[in-house]
Amino acid sequence: MIYKKSEKYKEICNDIIERLNFNYIDKKRLAIVVSEGSKSKRTIARIHSLPKAIQIGKGEKPFYVIELISERFFKLSKEEKIKVLIHELMHIPKNFSGGFRNHKFFVRKEQIEENYKKLKELNRNLT
Repeated sequence: MIYKKSEKYKEICNDIIERLNFNYIDKKRLAIVVSEGSKSKRTIARIHSLPKAIQIGKGEKPFYVIELISERFFKLSKEEKIKVLIHELMHIPKNFSGGFRNHKFFVRKEQIEENYKKLKELNRNLT
């Protein structure tokens, strides 16, 4: 696997965070990487965090990395790419602890669509 940081998608995520008022996300402690060479069949993107034991052992604060799997992510339309980014950002809990929110209660398709709709409205109002 090859990983490269993506400033372009980091800026897009920062914009999403600001516009959707995901103010609990520390943008300085979030990185976006693009991976190449994944054998995964269905995964488009995934979110990683610094494990709690490592945080405590190193005296580090929580840190999140969103991985965009190039083989699938870049085949998506612009709209679907934004929805994927919203989805991954929604996994970050409001206490920014290093843990994750689950799909069953917090990262549901309806909520992703609602946030995408809000973002679209905000973008329309800005033009």
